[in-house]
Amino acid sequence: MTRKDERQLSLLDWTPPAPVAAFDPFLIRGNRVEDQLARAIAVALEDCRLSRPEVAERMSGILGRPVSVNMLNAYASVQRDGHQISVPRFDALVGATQDRRLVQFLVQPRGWAVIEQRFLPMIELAAVRERKQELARMEHGLRRQMVRGGRV
Repeated sequence: MTRKDERQLSLLDWTPPAPVAAFDPFLIRGNRVEDQLARAIAVALEDCRLSRPEVAERMSGILGRPVSVNMLNAYASVQRDGHQISVPRFDALVGATQDRRLVQFLVQPRGWAVIEQRFLPMIELAAVRERKQELARMEHGLRRQMVRGGRV
């Protein structure tokens, strides 16, 4: 019987990090965007390592004015139709929970993504590589045209 060496890393056990954090669509489904937003807030609060009173306290500190647990509960409830979260409070919620999925929820319908800044150089490098390939194709086409005496 062979024993596995715990110091040995397995390439099959590694999974790449997800550059975009998003909510499971099943968890935030709803007929209206308002309902989906309330569910997204509820999921973010459930998944947060902080209690709702701690989140409310942090939001209060960020905003410089009180945010109560009752307000959080209203924002997270589909039934409380008249209690939409404002942009400054939403920003404070993101800051308090550190949950990027909330921001991703807002931008995803527009085809955008929220990523960590550490990924930006890799994206820029990919864009530069694509442009280089495009220029190489253009150069190749011009060289072929030149060989044919300028005829297209």
